[in-house]
Parts: sequence; structure tokens; C-alpha cells
Amino acid sequence: MEITKNPEIGELFNAGAHVGYSKTRRHPKMREFIFGTRNNIEVFDLEKTLANLKTAEEFLKSLGRDAKAVLWVGSKPPASRFIREAAKKTGMPFVAERWLGGTLTNFKVFEGRLAHLAKLEAEEKSGGFEKYSKKEKLLKIIEIRKLGRMFEGLKNVKSLPQALIIVDPGEEKTALSEARRKNIPVVAILNVDCDPQNIKYAIPANDNSSSVISLILSRLATAYEAGLAEKQAEKQIEKPV
Repeated sequence: MEITKNPEIGELFNAGAHVGYSKTRRHPKMREFIFGTRNNIEVFDLEKTLANLKTAEEFLKSLGRDAKAVLWVGSKPPASRFIREAAKKTGMPFVAERWLGGTLTNFKVFEGRLAHLAKLEAEEKSGGFEKYSKKEKLLKIIEIRKLGRMFEGLKNVKSLPQALIIVDPGEEKTALSEARRKNIPVVAILNVDCDPQNIKYAIPANDNSSSVISLILSRLATAYEAGLAEKQAEKQIEKPV
């Protein structure tokens, strides 16, 4: 790896993207992304990491051009903050807490639960809870708070996303499985212990580092925004004078 000659590789290296897990944890299909081993820790080939990241960026840019919905997923502590930031930056939905089974594969039930939450919130806002007893009112408020946490980043979802971005698919097995069943392409940051086979855009890197997660998600979000900007620029040109 020519770290000093390529500033992008240098940035990944400085963030710690090259650091994997111990050799004993490596999934056999991750071998192609490994540069070597140091002190029994696998070291990623950052040239391959960068190449895959750029391919993923092009995909995100194409989604942005068509204003397609992207669902950002990452529930473990190093990821959740940056998942929220990237999703909000692009105006997209996110899951930064526990994945709700059936979010993709049982979408009608998911929509029903969202509608129920919206109805409760509207009733509370309009003062409709005043007709209930003190106990009933408290139970409804508790239900709103619980559902609000569950659907924190999903309230405005109207249809299935066109892609998922996942931090650590080993941690988000259910989300990955549901995306696969619905033929939704996945972009993922994955460490040496993950199986890259069912991930269309695999970005091999240290998925436990806040610096790495922040860097890669920021680049993906910027790529999506660039696609949106290109489309808007084209529309301006097409407007009649």
C-alpha cells in the first residue's frame, strides 16, 4: 500500500481503517481484502478499501440523482451517532437503535404501526387525551414514548428503500437478511469477521472505530448529496427562459 503517495489512503490509514480483528476471527471470504497480519491482527489492504468505497460512492451518487430513498442502519455505540448525522444530512430515514423485525419484509404491518403512532401523537397534540382517566392517559403517553423511540428515524417512511447502508452487517443480521429477501442492495462497512457474499457494495474497514465510521459515512452522504445537486442543476438548465 502506498500510504504517503495517496492522500485518500493516508486519510483512511490515519483514521485506523486498516485495523481488523485477530486472524482467528477472519471470515474465509474476507481473505481477498487482507494486506497482511501484524501482531496477530489482520491489516486491511486500503487500496481495495478505497476502490470499493469509490464504487459505493458512485452508487450513492446515482441514487441521489434519482432522489431514491436510502435507509441508514447502525445500532452499535460507535455507529449510531454517525448514522443519525448522515441520514439527517441527506434527509433520509435511519435505524440507530435495535432493528425492528419485519421493517422490510412485513411492510404493511410496519405502516400500520407508524399510522397508529401518528394517530396517538395527533390525539395528544389536539388535547384528546383529556377525555381519558389519569391511568389511561399515562398509559397512552408511555405508549407514544415507546413507539417514538422505536420509530425514531422512520416516521416519514412511505415505501421500501432503494438501498441500505449498514455499519457492521454482523451486528445487523436481521436488517441484512430482510434486505436480501426484498432484493434491496446493501452498502456495508464490514470487518474481517463478516461474510461479504450477500453485500453488493462491501467496504472492508475497521467498523469499530468512530473515526473510520464517521469518515466513510460522511463520504457516502456527500456522494448522495452530489447526485441530488447534479439533478437540480440539470432541472435549472432545462427551465424555459
